[in-house]
Amino acid sequence: MLVSEAMTKNPLTCTVDTPLREAVAILRQHHIGGLPVMDGETLAGIITESDVIAQLETRKMSDDLWLPSPLEIIEVPIREFVNWEKTKDALRNIGDLPVKKVMTHRVVTATGDMDIEAAAALMLKGGIARLPVLDGKRLVGILTRADIVQAVGASYSN
Repeated sequence: MLVSEAMTKNPLTCTVDTPLREAVAILRQHHIGGLPVMDGETLAGIITESDVIAQLETRKMSDDLWLPSPLEIIEVPIREFVNWEKTKDALRNIGDLPVKKVMTHRVVTATGDMDIEAAAALMLKGGIARLPVLDGKRLVGILTRADIVQAVGASYSN
């Protein structure tokens, strides 16, 4: 079976300048995990749930033992409040970032004439869940793990 027979044609996309908030809204509204990102007619990257989650990473907690002095007992709650306010601002501000600042730039792609088994192997090797499908430089579809499962299942039910 070929990728062109299993892929989703004319996939939803966003542009490099789309605010992250809008891209996430598209992901949520359509129950999908990633969007090809276009720069004009050219595939520039892909924005995935993992890319969004990576923006929310926090610093690792220290394993060092810390015993506060009497003055620090008063200072710590104030410092924590300030840190929480900074965290809230950071979360608010990531929605305004253009997708190009967050997206995965190096995108593994497939072609429509590729065997679905070869595409699945690319996905497994790269630990990725979707492949934009190109015809030359033109985006013609997207192949997801769900598309592969559905195609394989359909071929056995006929």
